[in-house]
Parts: sequence; C-alpha cells; structure tokens
Amino acid sequence: MANTPTHTELVAQLQARWPEHRIGPGLARVRALCDLLGNPERSAPVIQVTGTNGKGSTAIVIDALLRAQGLRTGRTASPHLTDVTERICIDGEPIAPQTFDEIWAQVEPMVRMVDEQQIDGIPMTFFEVITGMAFAAFADAPVDVIILEVGMGGTWDASNVADAQVAVITPIDLDHTNHLGTTIAAIATEKAGIIKPDATAVIAGQQPEAARVLMERCAEVGAMPVLEGPGFGLFERQRAVGGQVLRINTAGGPVGDLHLPLHGEHMAANAAQAVAAVEAFLGGHPLEAEVISDAFSALEAPARLELMRTSPSVVVDTAHNPHGVRATLAAAEEAYGFQPLIGVVAMMRDKDIDTVLDLLSQTLDRIVVTTVSSTDRGMPVAELVEVAEGIFGTARVDSAPTMDQALELALSIADQTGASAGVLVIGSVIAAGEARAILLPGKLREQAEAAHDSILRVGPTRADVPSLSESESDW
Repeated sequence: MANTPTHTELVAQLQARWPEHRIGPGLARVRALCDLLGNPERSAPVIQVTGTNGKGSTAIVIDALLRAQGLRTGRTASPHLTDVTERICIDGEPIAPQTFDEIWAQVEPMVRMVDEQQIDGIPMTFFEVITGMAFAAFADAPVDVIILEVGMGGTWDASNVADAQVAVITPIDLDHTNHLGTTIAAIATEKAGIIKPDATAVIAGQQPEAARVLMERCAEVGAMPVLEGPGFGLFERQRAVGGQVLRINTAGGPVGDLHLPLHGEHMAANAAQAVAAVEAFLGGHPLEAEVISDAFSALEAPARLELMRTSPSVVVDTAHNPHGVRATLAAAEEAYGFQPLIGVVAMMRDKDIDTVLDLLSQTLDRIVVTTVSSTDRGMPVAELVEVAEGIFGTARVDSAPTMDQALELALSIADQTGASAGVLVIGSVIAAGEARAILLPGKLREQAEAAHDSILRVGPTRADVPSLSESESDW
C-alpha cells in the first residue's frame, strides 16, 4: 500500500502540472471538474477582481469589508508568497495545510477523470486544479460570498467559470503581453470577459483605449457600470503613523477620517474601489462609516510595501511591471524616505526587465541583483547583472547568487551608510515571497519586542494589567 504523500510532496505534485504562467486554452477542463463536483462555483454569490495591478490588495480589502458586515467569506489569491494554502482563504485566513490536503483527497478522483479526457490535448493545469479546490472548500465551509482574484487576464482564466454578480476592474496596463496581447485594448478585451450579463462592473480610472473596451462590453451584455469619478473614488489622503488617513466617495456620500494601514496613493485608490465593489454587491446600499473604519483598521496586505525589519529597515513589495513599480517607488519615497535606498532585485524572464530597471535606476542608489530558487522562470544572476550594469553603471550594481545572500549584502551596505538607509526588495512576486519567508521570523520577534517595550514605557502597575483570561482577545 502506497504511503500517503506529505503536504510538501502533494504540493510538489500539483505544481508539476501545466504551470500558471502559461494559459491552457479554454474553460472546458475546469468546467468539467466543477460539473463533477456538483457545481460548487454556484454555492455562493461571486465578486470577481481583475486588472493589471492591485487585484490582490483590492480583493483583500473587499474581504475585510464583507467580514465587517458579518458575512463569511471565501477568497482566492494568486500567486502565493510562501505556501500554496494562501491561495484559498476562508474568513480572511489561509486554510490549514491539513484542510488543503483533505480537499485534494476529495477532489483528486474527479481531477483524474478530467485528465483522462485530455481536453484540448492537455490534463488539468495547476491553476485550474487549485481553482476547483477553492470552490469545493467554499461550498464545504460554507461561505456567504466568494471573492475571486483572477490569475491572468479574464476571459480564459479558470476563475471565470463562475458568473460574478460584481466584476471589479482595477487599472489596466501592459503585462503578460505574450499571452494577453501587445496593446492596452487587447489586454482590456481579455479582462472585460469577467463582466457578465446583468452584472455590475466597478471600474477604476482607465486609459482611453481600455475604457472604451470596458464600456462596450457593459453595453453588450447589459451590465451596469460604476465608474471611478462619478460613482466612487478617493477625495483626499494624508500621511499618518503606520499608513494614511483617507476621505472617500461612497454610495452614501463622502466618508472621512478613515485610517488605512497601507502606504501609497495606489493603495488608497484600491481601498476606495473595494468599498464601491461591496456597496454594489449590497445592491447599491451604502456601507456605514463604522463598518468601513473597522475593516480598514484590521487590514494586513503581505508584501505590499511591508516593513519586515528595522535597523536597517527592509521593505518588501511584489511590484514586477512598470505600472506597479512606478506606484511602489512613489509610495516608498512618501512613506519611508530612505536615504540611501538599496534595492534587492530578482525578476522573471518574461517581464519588461529593461523598463523596470530603468525606473529603479532613477530612485535606487544601489542595487543587489539576485535570482529566485523556487522556479526556473527567474532571470539568471549573470544575465540580470549585465542588463543592470548597462542601466545603473557598474559602480552601483552588486550581485549575490541567492536571496538570503542578497539580503545579507544589502543589509551590510545599508549598515555602512547611516541610520536613514533602507532596503527595498522588488521585481517579482516570487522574490517577495522568498524574501518574506527569510525575514518573517525576525519581523515577528521585533513585533513582540516592540509590544513589550511599549508596555514598559507606559509603566502600568501590576494592578493595572489584566490577567491573561481577561485580556487574551486584545493581545
């Protein structure tokens, strides 16, 4: 009798399937799986999110707002940072590895049946299987609302097997051009596929070519557009400790004094769009200011300008295309103002490496080039160094063969250049995940020490400190 695979072995088997950075043509495989599973994609109403950047953070805020309304949520996320379980979240948290394995045990016989059909000449892809597993998990929970983050594009993305009653379109720019098209209009056409008949489309401000495509799609299928500007938006924002304070336009009018513990104008805009998406889901009824405030205050968005350590400071971000890098660099300058700023950069071969490095060269004082170990898609260090030296100049470029060595080198450089120096990890979601996995133990230790220090500074008497049984829910 064969041994039951461990969680790590199971994940490795799944990841050996057709990879998600390639599109397996059509929705027939994932539709066949959903049919065999009893159509769990219909077990709860759906909000679906696409766009070039901001999908993940917008979905996270939507999730938090719905939970603040007392609803149970299921959310997909892609790609993951450190563990595949992050791709299936219930009530805002990734499912446990044991739960993931149990879901796979339930779904695997149906996946095998679809594989045997060889639909369009290939077995089920990794992303299709994970999507089917997520639907099964959400139906089993069960959840009140499903939030789907599109993996790539829209029309042919596996998540599009579900019919979303709210389609959320974040800003569209050039990315994945080898799969989605080389023009803004072509990419917008692919992403517009998530707008279904009689749905509501919550659309961020777009370039004219994208706006035209999205509005034509709404007219074609009878969807109601809710547009940034007249329908929702960010009125103003101010920097604040640990984030920013917003005033936004909602279905009920302006709402202000909202503390968002995330950095950058792009994150503020994502939050405003998330509010509009939830209000559309609720039939246009405005969210109470207290609900929005509660949801925002509890937000965590891993690897979105996330401060992982101090002395020297290290910030990790997932930006990997020109549109995202511009937003991240502006937000990093506003939020942290490191001088000098040292970059740790690893990129995938299929990205616009020249443009991204050119943008980074305008802000980063030095760069440590590295690669990632968890995929063969990464640009090798020697090749990335050659491109970087042509843009930064040789004196500003260092290199290291692995992420941990790159971080060590960048921290050493920062240590030598003063207390205001900082390190920014950028260039790839996978790189952000690897860096975060290395740095997370230190971050948790620093948080614990900071909490302890704050107690000592306040200096309560023993009588002022509640017992663990009285206070554990607040710690």
